[in-house]
Amino acid sequence: MTEREHGPKAQLAARGLRAKKHFGQNFLHDPTLARRIAELATTPPGGTVIELGAGLGALTSPLLERAAYVVAVERDRDLIPALEEKLSGAIGEGRLRIVEGDAKEVDPVALAGEHPRPHVLAGNLPYNITGPLLTLATQRARNLDRVVYLVQLEVADRVAAAPGSEAWGALSVFVQAQFAPKRALLVRRGAFHPQPNVDSAVLVLEPLATPVPETEAFRGLVRAAFAQRRKKLVNAWRGVCGKESSAVAAAAQRARIDLDLRGEVLSVADFARMAEELGA
Repeated sequence: MTEREHGPKAQLAARGLRAKKHFGQNFLHDPTLARRIAELATTPPGGTVIELGAGLGALTSPLLERAAYVVAVERDRDLIPALEEKLSGAIGEGRLRIVEGDAKEVDPVALAGEHPRPHVLAGNLPYNITGPLLTLATQRARNLDRVVYLVQLEVADRVAAAPGSEAWGALSVFVQAQFAPKRALLVRRGAFHPQPNVDSAVLVLEPLATPVPETEAFRGLVRAAFAQRRKKLVNAWRGVCGKESSAVAAAAQRARIDLDLRGEVLSVADFARMAEELGA
């Protein structure tokens, strides 16, 4: 069979289905790429993978070739029968569980349960819910061993950005407070059906041994610093976390933060020090 005859468009058509725009569905149809993503999620082989947005199983199949156990989460109930049919062998062997549900609302730690480690969160993420699924990863970082997400290229660049760069922002800080990120693979738009208007990339997130506590002060400082990027910190942090300007200035002095700088040049460690001093 040619790719056209066996690809996601044909698989959907055989069931009288089409990609659903409101679900942000862009199905991966490059098997070589799917295997490479599976390798990033399961090196060394073994462990448990929670896959968000299993779709038609393009990534699920190579994951099952390497992982000990896979939980495939899929919101679109019309695709569940296709997954069950395609992957019936793994279901029968007790190596695959298919969960119909919204990826934003699942608890990957509970789904992984007592199954073998490492516990990995992975998936080809719909562009319209990438933010919430990155938040999900950061909230569960201490209980995960790795996160492998296929995301919009712009998002990958922002997550992996360095302080002072144009892409550095609140998303960079919040993710890097919990993970060491790496942009592992560039994925051209032609690897999907339907084809999106932008390219994508695979992000590999490795949890930090000593993550930064995401306190109310930390969140408030980061959000205020990037709300208006061109503002100096002395203005951006005015009244932050309900603090008087004098208290903010004193905390900045103790944290060795120059308030004449802009937030875009601060590192995660800078924000962490300032949050600790402001909280104290």
